[in-house]
Amino acid sequence: MSNIAAMPARHADTDIKDAPAVSAWPDVDDLYRRFGELVSQPIRPIRRDAMSSVMRYFDERCAGSKALSEQAKACIPGGVQHNLAFNHPFPLAIAKAHGAHMEDVDGNRYIDFLQAGGPTLLGSNHAEVRRKVVETLEACGPVTGLLHEYEVKLAELVCRVMPGVDMLRLLGSGTEAVMGAVRLARAYTNHKWIIKIGGAYHGWSDQLVYGMRLPSTGRLEAIGIPRGATGNTQECHPNDLDALRRKLVWNRLRGGTAAVLVEPFGPESGTRPVQHDYNRQVRELCTEFGALLIFDEVVTGFRAGMGGAQAYFGVKPDLTVLGKCLAGGYPMAGANGGKREIMMMLVGGIGTTARRAFVGGTLSANPLSCVAGYYALLEAERTNAAAVAGRAGDRLRQGLDEIIARRSLPYVAYNMG
Repeated sequence: MSNIAAMPARHADTDIKDAPAVSAWPDVDDLYRRFGELVSQPIRPIRRDAMSSVMRYFDERCAGSKALSEQAKACIPGGVQHNLAFNHPFPLAIAKAHGAHMEDVDGNRYIDFLQAGGPTLLGSNHAEVRRKVVETLEACGPVTGLLHEYEVKLAELVCRVMPGVDMLRLLGSGTEAVMGAVRLARAYTNHKWIIKIGGAYHGWSDQLVYGMRLPSTGRLEAIGIPRGATGNTQECHPNDLDALRRKLVWNRLRGGTAAVLVEPFGPESGTRPVQHDYNRQVRELCTEFGALLIFDEVVTGFRAGMGGAQAYFGVKPDLTVLGKCLAGGYPMAGANGGKREIMMMLVGGIGTTARRAFVGGTLSANPLSCVAGYYALLEAERTNAAAVAGRAGDRLRQGLDEIIARRSLPYVAYNMG
């Protein structure tokens, strides 16, 4: 999935308004063949002398970032708060961001291809979204703890565009939303097992730090997590439907499968892509065995089109996990959505007597995040921003392919919108 900075209005005209975010699904078999060729090659480290000009740039142009990073090391573990922040030779300290560009504390300007890892589909610091947030901030402050108009508007918008979402419960992050979905699935089905696809990332809750990044790694990264926390979590390789069926059969004799949890474009944000028909076949297996299908659309939600991956594939999950784009790049971006009869087990408020799966969060559904999400998603829908970004990603991938071929470089490039 690609992100896009604020673009001129011409991108909302007929050449893009009805286009899909994903222009063509890649040839997955060919990709895995190329991956195999790539990893079979010897490791080729970058020569130290080839990096000298890059290191000089940091030394000569980034004194402010260097000073701030040294200050950060005294109070922040490793000197950075974010897992996606590069830190060699030291992290850049950003002072300004707008659209597709950022400026560091030394005044150096950069093109931002990362866009914070996915939440800013419209680009950084979108002017109209910012204006609406400021209006809301002046009217009621950042949080009330009670119902706000934009909680309703955002929920209505998401329910309208996402096929598998009848109701929406807002939470604090993608990690929290995955935790809520897993708890809800177990409460609704009275089953205990959760099957995830090996290599997928579903946040950092205890029960899902399992089989992360690489399939079949189990508890490799589960440092500080008791074995009991992952005791009912299983994994199977992407695209291996036979393995999934075997686990569903095994679980049926041992308490049942509550849910199969998937990243619909493939584990680790599509870095292990799945066949185009894979999600439909997983849907069929879940129905056969009475397990819920959970789509983790933290990455694909709204970036694969307004209806997410579920609309793209034409597969309706029982539960949907959202994050990132949901709040337009503002904090507290997380949600569970799904079928009405399941979602009613997330009922909120004081004094409820309903049997429920408990979730919460003091700052969840705060007015600032809701107004930002509402207007960011409206603008994304109006401009078909996901398709604009997808076409930009296609052009970038084509250019990279040309460079890779010309230079015989050990890389594989592909685009999923």
